[in-house]
Parts: sequence; structure tokens; C-alpha cells
Amino acid sequence: MIAYLRDLGFSEYEARTYRTLSQASPLTAYETAQQAGLPTSKIYQVLSRLEEKGLVLCLQEHSRKRYIPQELEEFTAACRYKMEKTLAGLEEEGRRLKQESQVSYIWNLKGYSEVTDKARQIVGSARSEILISLWHDELVHLAPALQAKCAEGIRLGLVHFGQLDPALAVGTCFSHPIADTLFQEKGGRGLTLVVDSREAMMVMVSDSGEAEGAWSRNRGYVNLAEDYVKHDIYIMKIVDRFDALLIKRFGPGYRKLRDVFSDTEEGQDKKT
Repeated sequence: MIAYLRDLGFSEYEARTYRTLSQASPLTAYETAQQAGLPTSKIYQVLSRLEEKGLVLCLQEHSRKRYIPQELEEFTAACRYKMEKTLAGLEEEGRRLKQESQVSYIWNLKGYSEVTDKARQIVGSARSEILISLWHDELVHLAPALQAKCAEGIRLGLVHFGQLDPALAVGTCFSHPIADTLFQEKGGRGLTLVVDSREAMMVMVSDSGEAEGAWSRNRGYVNLAEDYVKHDIYIMKIVDRFDALLIKRFGPGYRKLRDVFSDTEEGQDKKT
């Protein structure tokens, strides 16, 4: 018994005291110390700690105090309940911390297969909405997964760079009118994907097919990606309605509009 009690965190003196009281009780403090082989100077302190732990009960008989042990079955049941509750709380806290730690990391993605596989996985996890900005080559890979989610009732907003193949159209599509210009500026194709405002990936695919980017549930990263896709959709709605005016004011390919370091229009050298 002493070894088991020690494993539960009791001291040697506490374990020996409880065993003594379990064998013969009620006993006075002096009798307990004598039978347990403990110094009488220590017994009151030991009994007090056992009372605090609910393992020993003190009985007042006239001017004398006698001690009895808690039934072992009651003690083990209480220990088991407390331990199970503690472990359950620990596991829950561990899961919460793990989720928080995942949020704080930004994971690198490298290689075209890894990128498209991760994108399909993220799309498959969607529960309410998907925002995605991509080119034809990546849409070919992701269209089946996107179509399956739309069939489930998931909302989808899609920005497509270049001529959209009607057979691949899915969700609410917005075609970007200056794909060639953007490809030259960036040196590749971009893929931005956001699901349920909780996770996102942003990737650049070079002309040679090499892909590099990142995925995360980091709040700031997700907001950045989400705002990027939404901004493109806002722009597409404006372009669809005011294309001729935009070309007139900012030139072919909206050259002046895309110059973020000046605020001029076609035919102007500087803002007047």
C-alpha cells in the first residue's frame, strides 16, 4: 500500500500513517506515531496534511482527539474522478494550444504537385464559402473539387485570368481583362485561395511550371489573401460596367491606373 500511495504523491510518513490507521482505528496521534514508527514531533503535521487531503478524519472525544481513515474505496473513487477530470482538462487545453500554434505558423509550399494537392485539400475542407483567384492551368486541376463543393451549396467567388473555358466555369466567375500584362509584370501565374475566412494559400507559378508559395491559418495572412481576392472582384465589377471609360481615362490595359506611384490620367504628366 505504501508504494502505491507514494506513486499518488503522498510522502513516506503520510503513507505509513494511513496504513496504520487502516489496520487499527480510531487512534490518538501518539498511538498512531507509535504504531507507524514515526517521530511524535512529526505526527500532528502529518495528520493535518492527511485531513486536508480528505484521507483522514479527526474525531473529538471529550478532551481527546482520535483519528480514523477514509474508506479506501471512497478514496480511490475520488482520486479516479479527480484524475479523469484533470486529464480531460489537460487534453482539451492541449488541443486548444495546438490549434493556436497552428494558426501562428506560415507553411512553405514548393513544387507544383504539392501546391495543387494542398489546394484540393483546402477546397475539400470548405464548409460555407470559397474565394479563389487563378489561371486556366490551375483551374483545370481544381475544377472537379470546386464543382463538387458548389454542388454541396458552398458559395464560390472565382477570379479567372485569361479566357475562361465555359466547360470549367464554376460558381460566380469574374474574368480578368489584362491577364497578359499581369503575367509579364509578375513573371508567372498567381493562385490565391481562401476557405471560410479561416485558411488561405498564396502561390506563384513560373512560366516553366515551378511553383512556390505558402499556406496558413494565421489571421493576418488569411485577411491579406481574402482582401486580395475580394479587391479583384470589386475591380472586375467596375471594369465590366465602365471598361470604355477606364480605357479612355487611364489608357490601354489601364496603364495609368496600375501605376501606384502617381495619380495621373492618359495624356497627363502629373496630377493637376
